[in-house]
Amino acid sequence: MVIASCRQTLGLPTDNKVYIDDKLLVALLRRSAGIHCPCSRTTLRNSLIESLKFLHEDEATLSNRIDEIIEGLIIGGDLLELNDVTIEDPLVRGTWVFAAPPSFVVRPSGSIFLFGIVSDQETFLPQSLASRVRYEGFTRVITPLPGEELPLRLREQGLQQLSEGAWIKCPRAETAADMLNRYKRLLLSQPLSGIVKDLDILDPIRPVTYYKGRWATASNQSGTFIARRPQEFGVPLWCFAELKSGKLVRLLDLSSGKTRWRACDLAWHLQMAIDCLCHSPQRYRRRNSNDGVRFDFFSPLPLWSQRRLMVFGCAIQRDASLMSYRLPIAEAKTEEHFLRERLWLIPSEDSN
Repeated sequence: MVIASCRQTLGLPTDNKVYIDDKLLVALLRRSAGIHCPCSRTTLRNSLIESLKFLHEDEATLSNRIDEIIEGLIIGGDLLELNDVTIEDPLVRGTWVFAAPPSFVVRPSGSIFLFGIVSDQETFLPQSLASRVRYEGFTRVITPLPGEELPLRLREQGLQQLSEGAWIKCPRAETAADMLNRYKRLLLSQPLSGIVKDLDILDPIRPVTYYKGRWATASNQSGTFIARRPQEFGVPLWCFAELKSGKLVRLLDLSSGKTRWRACDLAWHLQMAIDCLCHSPQRYRRRNSNDGVRFDFFSPLPLWSQRRLMVFGCAIQRDASLMSYRLPIAEAKTEEHFLRERLWLIPSEDSN
C-alpha cells in the first residue's frame, strides 16, 4: 500500500495502518517544509493536498487538519515565523515560515524534546537513534538509556542544544490591569481612525468556554476590544480597537514588528487580561489520571505558554476542548500556578 510504504519511509510505525492520521500528516509536512521553505503557509498546505489528492476524499477536512498541524509545528519549533529569524532578503514576506535547524531541549524528566527540519532527508538522526524516537502529537521525544550521555551524542550529530529558559522564554510578568492599561495608553496615542468594513471583535460578554462563538461583527458595541480587520491580500490583521456605538474610533495594529511575540499571541494574552478584569476569566479543566494530570483548554494559548506545556508534558487528544495537554504529577502544581499567575486562568467547575 502507498500509505504503508510512505509511513515506513518516514520512519513511522506502520501498525497495519492504511489511513492518513495526524502522525503521517505531521511527518509529511516536515518533509514538504524541508523542500519548500522559506514559503507561505498556503504553499505548504497546497503542496501536501496535491500530494494526497487521490488518497483522501474530503479535501476541505484535510485542509483544516493541515492548517492545525502547521500551527502545531510552529508552536513545537519545527517551523519558524519571520519574527523568529534574521534575514536580509527584502523579498521575503512577513507571512513566510522557515525550517528550523535540528535542535533539542532536555526536559526536567531527562527525556529530550527534538525539533527542526533538514532539507535533504527524512530525519537528522542515524537509524540507531531515529528508531527510538517517540511521537507525541506534533512533537518528537527521545529518552536516554541508563548511563547514556544522550545530549552529548546529539551534539556530536550536529544538533544544537537550547536551554529550557531560552526555549520557553515568555513576556515579563505583570498584572492583568497593568497589561490592559499599557495597551490602552498605546491605543490612545493612535490617530482617529477612518471606517473599516467587516471588523470582527472578540466579545467579552460571550461565554469564555466557546472561543469560536465569541467572535462577532462590530455593530453597536462600545469600549476596547481585540479585533481582526480584513486586508486586501492575506489573512485578517490582529489589532486592539476602540469602538463607540459600533463605530471605530482608534485602532492599534498588534503586528508592528517591534516585538518578538506573534500578533495572535499578543491578542490572546490581552484578551485573557480583559476577561479577568471583566470578572469572567478564561478557564481550564483539570482531571487526574493514572498517567498524570490532564489539562483541557477552551481558548487559544500564546505560543510561549504552549511550549511550556510541551516541554514539561505533552499534547494529547482533545476532549470537548480546544486543546489538551497531559503533565506529570510532579510538574502539574507548578504549571497550574503558572496558568493562574501569568494567564489569569481559573479551573472550571468540573475540574477535580
